[in-house]
Amino acid sequence: MNPTTRRHLEWKFSQVFGERSPDDEILDADRISTVEFDKSGDYVAVGDRGGRIVIFETKDGKNTADQHYSRNQLEQLDYVSLNHPEYRYKTEFQSHEPEFDYLKSLEIEEKINKLKWCTSLSGSLFILSTNDKTIKLWKVKDRKVKKAREIDSPHQLLSSENTLLSEKSFMNEQGIPSFANGNHVESGVNSIFPSQELRSKIANYEDTAYARCRRVYAHAHDFNINSISNNSDGETFISADDLRINLWNLEVSNQSFNIIDMKPSNMEELTEVITSAEFHPIHCNLLAYSSSRGFIRLVDMRQSALCDYSARIFQDEECHGSRSFLTEIVASITDIKFPVDGRHILSRDYMNLKLWDMHMDSSPVATFKIHEHLRPKLCDLYNNDSIFDKFECCLSGDGLHFATGSYSNLLRIFFHGGGSDEGATIEASKDPNSIKNRKPLPRSRRSSLSNLTRGFYKQGHESTSVVDEYSLNSSSKLQHLAWHPCTYLIACASGNSLFFYHA
Repeated sequence: MNPTTRRHLEWKFSQVFGERSPDDEILDADRISTVEFDKSGDYVAVGDRGGRIVIFETKDGKNTADQHYSRNQLEQLDYVSLNHPEYRYKTEFQSHEPEFDYLKSLEIEEKINKLKWCTSLSGSLFILSTNDKTIKLWKVKDRKVKKAREIDSPHQLLSSENTLLSEKSFMNEQGIPSFANGNHVESGVNSIFPSQELRSKIANYEDTAYARCRRVYAHAHDFNINSISNNSDGETFISADDLRINLWNLEVSNQSFNIIDMKPSNMEELTEVITSAEFHPIHCNLLAYSSSRGFIRLVDMRQSALCDYSARIFQDEECHGSRSFLTEIVASITDIKFPVDGRHILSRDYMNLKLWDMHMDSSPVATFKIHEHLRPKLCDLYNNDSIFDKFECCLSGDGLHFATGSYSNLLRIFFHGGGSDEGATIEASKDPNSIKNRKPLPRSRRSSLSNLTRGFYKQGHESTSVVDEYSLNSSSKLQHLAWHPCTYLIACASGNSLFFYHA
């Protein structure tokens, strides 16, 4: 693959689930809180603040990207030659319910914080989900369900009853036919049977899926869980809260091992908290976790049972000069990701997206500015709590492109080697408006900044588009997104809508 040919990708809208009009009010429980592709890209799972999980699958079954390619293989196959898949609804289920901790007098929200697909050798799908306190392992399996079609006449109704009652799948444990409402039908009704042609018109099979909870991993975190990550060994995973990281075995739900403990003996001495944690995609003994001070720590679990003091620290030395209260807040890393080859680490803080080389911990190899225009307004962002918003990041399977979100439902996409100013900016909507080469208005023509909004020129004329790269609508922010593992396809969440874009 020639990188120069992949620098400027033309992003297009693919599809949307949960589309709404701008005037529709969104219930808080319906807002999407996490998005995750499985390793093949055949499935994408979405969790919301109401504790529900919705799973979508590719329309044409498993696509050609159902195996996990290395970076060299992707380059040889021509990464973008794989047609971008389209998805359809598969199933949904309630993963978590609201709870109340009576010992601590604390309400536990049902909101899904993270989802992670698990490796499975069988045909079933396994997925981990977590809210603030409890992790669950779900098994999603296909099954065929017999359905009765609509009927127009009483004769068809009588015939349909006999058809359904004659099938074994509609017999109860005692062998007595019954309907879903529990009312039994007299045995005399079975004297009339419809023809085979009529039976085929009334009853048919339909593929569906159901989810069953297989494990519950609970009572291991005193603070809210912010991350879960599966190990490449396929047997273990980690869960991280503000001060601790626990190691679990997927088959053992009543025991975990504390491998990171940052809780000081005196809580008044607390200086940082854990914000995100991720296993290395290849080496099962390596994991990385980020902190609110802008550090990334890489630990090797072979060196010590408790990995607190054996970490390699990645920090941007250029950003640790003169610091203030607000600059320390925006330095907090909200998300980290490994590429497939595990050579780099991608991190997102409030202002920037940074790419780190695993062999160079003094500074990132690339820094992409997301909304630098907001830096003069950090005080206002602090006053309305927007400065504490947590944005996620993702990267393509070939490790060359990166994406993250911003305010006003803007999606920012960058290319490795393209410089900090290059990248695409599109609005998360059905008709995305690509934003390129906007220059700020002269000071004399800027409007009031009371709402943190600025006007800008585009190609010599004042832009009237509702999409403004340099605007801030704190009520519409794109925080959750995921990149398809084997093609240029991004899924991103805005409110209760899930958008797909392809290049």
